[in-house]
Amino acid sequence: MIYLGSDHAGFELKESIKDALEKKGVKYLDIGTDSLKSVDYPDYALKVAEKVKEDKDKNSFGILVCGTGIGMEISANKVDGIRAALVHDEYTSQVAKEHNNANIITMGGRTTTPTEALRFIDRFMSAKYEGGRHENRINKISSIEKLNI
Repeated sequence: MIYLGSDHAGFELKESIKDALEKKGVKYLDIGTDSLKSVDYPDYALKVAEKVKEDKDKNSFGILVCGTGIGMEISANKVDGIRAALVHDEYTSQVAKEHNNANIITMGGRTTTPTEALRFIDRFMSAKYEGGRHENRINKISSIEKLNI
């Protein structure tokens, strides 16, 4: 399952992503927003992050889109257990999964074309977490989350 969310600035890119996922037969859940009307991106980042966190399927992940992807990334990463990564090319999409075991990717609706977004998503979906030397780093991130400072 892919959980999709956007604010108004990411709405059109999110809709393009939905169309492409439907054509591929990929299951998704659109968490919102549903128009170009101005909304606050943290609201949608939180909704998607909570869905990803609750989902026990290791293949499920989230895609968040705002104007640049930065606000969504920052907001989603406030949720314990979420590793959101801003991706801006195929390489960052791949290593977000391989090295960081990201469970949400973020993109900019004003900085990413639909064609680019689909390439980034395909690369992320085909990548596998490598574990190994990266596991200790992921565990350290989890430890920081538990500090509540």
